[in-house]
Amino acid sequence: MDVLYFAWVRERIGLPREQIETAAATVMDLVEELRAREERYALAFSDLSSLRVAVDQELVDFDAPLAGVREVAFFPPMTGG
Repeated sequence: MDVLYFAWVRERIGLPREQIETAAATVMDLVEELRAREERYALAFSDLSSLRVAVDQELVDFDAPLAGVREVAFFPPMTGG
């Protein structure tokens, strides 16, 4: 699946996107796999309250299932301006 990172998440990880193989059943399982990779991922996912997630371009919660998903995107909450 494609995993996309936006704004400061991308800055901390150092990648705008990557394609990964995962056995994660939910978004939270994927986050745990990513955190375990290395420090930059652990830092980016240290405070989930400051992150939003979209699965196949639909906003979801971290307990959303990943079966059949093609894309997961992580980004900070949007602010108006």
